[in-house]
Amino acid sequence: MFGPTLWLTLATLAGLVLGFAREWLLVHAWGAGLTSDAFLVALFLPEAVRTALATGLLSNAALPLYQQRMAAAQAHWLEALAPSILLLASGVALTLTLGAGAWTGVVGAGLSEAGGEQAVAALKILAWCLPGVCLHALFSVAALTRERYLLTGCGSLLFNLPPVICLLAWGSAITVEKLAWSCVVGSLLMPLSLWSTAWREGWRPWRWPDPGIVGRELAERMRPLLVSACASNGLTLLERMVASWLGEGVVTWVNLARKLISLPLVALMSLNQILLALMSGRVWDARLAVLRLGLQCATLLTLPAMVGMVTTAPVLVALLLPTQVGDDRLTLLLVWFSAPLSIGAWNAMLARYAYAAGDTRLPLRCELTGNLVNALSLLILPSVLGVAGIAIAALLGLLTTMATLLKRLDLLELVAWRDQGLLSFCSFCMALLLGDWWRTLPSLDLLSLGALAGVITLAGLAWRWKPWRA
Repeated sequence: MFGPTLWLTLATLAGLVLGFAREWLLVHAWGAGLTSDAFLVALFLPEAVRTALATGLLSNAALPLYQQRMAAAQAHWLEALAPSILLLASGVALTLTLGAGAWTGVVGAGLSEAGGEQAVAALKILAWCLPGVCLHALFSVAALTRERYLLTGCGSLLFNLPPVICLLAWGSAITVEKLAWSCVVGSLLMPLSLWSTAWREGWRPWRWPDPGIVGRELAERMRPLLVSACASNGLTLLERMVASWLGEGVVTWVNLARKLISLPLVALMSLNQILLALMSGRVWDARLAVLRLGLQCATLLTLPAMVGMVTTAPVLVALLLPTQVGDDRLTLLLVWFSAPLSIGAWNAMLARYAYAAGDTRLPLRCELTGNLVNALSLLILPSVLGVAGIAIAALLGLLTTMATLLKRLDLLELVAWRDQGLLSFCSFCMALLLGDWWRTLPSLDLLSLGALAGVITLAGLAWRWKPWRA
């Protein structure tokens, strides 16, 4: 598990670092205001599709189907599905282009008229990122089967590289349209990186067989996952809408906090992909053993990240954005978005336990229950707690999802959720206290102590569980 996870982690980490660099450079170029909010509103759907595919929307359903076929049938599988996916993605892109005004009016309901016009102009270009990211997801299925994890993980890196180069080159002189076209270029680089892998698997772009049973089989498996992704992104949409009403620049702060939180969790996304591949095709007791190891690894990765982020949130904001207004809002978001890191990691592992057994419907029902709690909380908490209410609403939704997953999968007595839940709660409280005690220290001292607290947490958990021996 650790070898493949390491390679996929390194590739994905580079992509996430560039993704955060893109948001950081965007704030430095345009500030946290009207233009940056408008661009992020336009980028919402393409980025949501890319993220959903990167976290397994297609591969979770397709990997078991692809692996059970012989070589010739695998080539036919790729050839049958590639044209259908391209046509579907292009149709969605055309629909978004024609209805850009209506879509941005929903996502950025609180934007001014000028901001809305900028968002519409950007979305008409950004919508054409969809064909490239969807084809990359299909080719990734073949790459994962052949254990080409490094190539698979380079998708995010290639997508973010052109916009980062453009922001570095033009800075504040860059226009919304130029930045949008750079994202389209990045989306085309993604499938090109896996072109040779698909070719070696027998795929030929000039063959367009009827998808037939292959397409229906994949669609049946993907339907619950697609509903789940739509529900999750619906929550993110509601989050953006609420943020747009909380004041100019809040959309940018929420987006930047999300990006920063995702950086220390890069290994978790890689681990999820490897875990699914390991559990697929195994009998119940073997899957359960892999799940227990995976849950320990998830906690091992998330708790140190949470401790370090909570204790150093103020100094991170001050170092990254020394000239920007809104530090307190971003600090609050970082602290409270860090709180449910372990819970979200567990939910992803538990869902893949069900996927490995061919059940994509049960995790969907559990997630929808949690999403309902999250959505209701979003309608209430931000008006009372301000921007922190957005993150606390997410925490409540994730807790609900985890409780229903454990119950419906009959795992309440089979995994150590009580011990690890108590450990997470105590670690968060201790991190809050440490951050309060150390807040008067110089920035570099606070950063060093926060990193040390995270390292001590990591070393203590590793010494206690020794997951590499399993």
